[in-house]
Amino acid sequence: MIPSEAIQISDYNYPLPDERIAWQPLAQREQSKMLVYRNGEIEDAQFLSIGKYLPPNTLIVRNNTKVIKARLIFHKTTGARIEIFCLEPAHPDFAETFRSKGSSDWKCLIGNSKRWKEGELTSTQLVDNAEVTLTATKTADNTIRFTWNQPTLDWETVIGAFGKTPLPPYIHRESTDADTTRYQTVFAEHSGSVAAPTAGLHFTPEIIAQLQAAGIRFEDVMLHTGAGTFLPVKTDNIREHEMHREFISISRSTLEAILHNKGPILCVGTTSLRTIESAYWAGVKMIRKSFQAESGLLVDQWDPYNADYQNISVENSITALIEYLDNIRLESLSGFTRLMVIPGYDFKMTNILLTNFHQPASTLLLLISAFVEGNWKQIYNHALASDYRFLSYGDCCLVEGRSDV
Repeated sequence: MIPSEAIQISDYNYPLPDERIAWQPLAQREQSKMLVYRNGEIEDAQFLSIGKYLPPNTLIVRNNTKVIKARLIFHKTTGARIEIFCLEPAHPDFAETFRSKGSSDWKCLIGNSKRWKEGELTSTQLVDNAEVTLTATKTADNTIRFTWNQPTLDWETVIGAFGKTPLPPYIHRESTDADTTRYQTVFAEHSGSVAAPTAGLHFTPEIIAQLQAAGIRFEDVMLHTGAGTFLPVKTDNIREHEMHREFISISRSTLEAILHNKGPILCVGTTSLRTIESAYWAGVKMIRKSFQAESGLLVDQWDPYNADYQNISVENSITALIEYLDNIRLESLSGFTRLMVIPGYDFKMTNILLTNFHQPASTLLLLISAFVEGNWKQIYNHALASDYRFLSYGDCCLVEGRSDV
């Protein structure tokens, strides 16, 4: 069921001058500014002081996805430059894809595609002291098969050697070696994202240790961020927008931690929020018998607004997920989400959100508006007037939602 209330994306626009977009990361991750919004009031702080704003029993949920070097550059014999941007594996098992040897199939975007109608593209370089030739061949519309001549090397090693860090399109510069580290969280673990979960970029091992010493607990989830996160909303009426699909995974132990948690849950970024909120709706669909195990987990963009899915407690939903995993003897729940959070969404799991400042007229800004019950302009106007740095390499804000979640 699509929400009956029309939401116009033009109402979520704001002027963002180029000079307010952070093109480079700060020298020190934890030195970023942090806008704190709670009880309708705004306070300016630094991220390194985040601990003073959190109760000792806070549970922090973070996304441990790892950004891959998704941009591959080839040159034809004519000199034409062809850029291939790897979006997601043609087959849904990300872990198996990165372990594959000899070949790997990917759904891709192709830059300068008019200059590559047919034939193979090749690139050669040294990888682990071996000369490797990487070949790209079209197998279907927007699907590329990559092969390489050193079958002992896996795809994660090959793409790591040949690829470039996929900086967002609003950062108008080429990626550097420094971006390999800085456009990656310190807790990144599972390869698959083509965009960083940027709220996590502010954390350092030292900050994490300080929070843990203060009684703050951490749990990891995974959402492989796709390029769709940067796609503009092309229709003014948000009911006509098609949300992109992203792969998620949440472990049984994390579900248990959420089920028995007695304090607030802080999500590090919109990806972590969408993952645990999607987990809730997955449990609801299991209870309502609308989840088809054989077709895999999928939370659709309008599932939360379906009248048949209302009035199920978090405890019942998460318990259903744990029982499902126990029945099939798996330690984690995996699948896809297209969850779309818009004003009017009823947050089930998230009390506090740490997030960066997002693009105008974006689905992420709609999520922020939903979380702060429409007061996003107050926050963003203050940030613009107070020299905050915006977007992926920018500063962050810590916002509290309803306390009754």
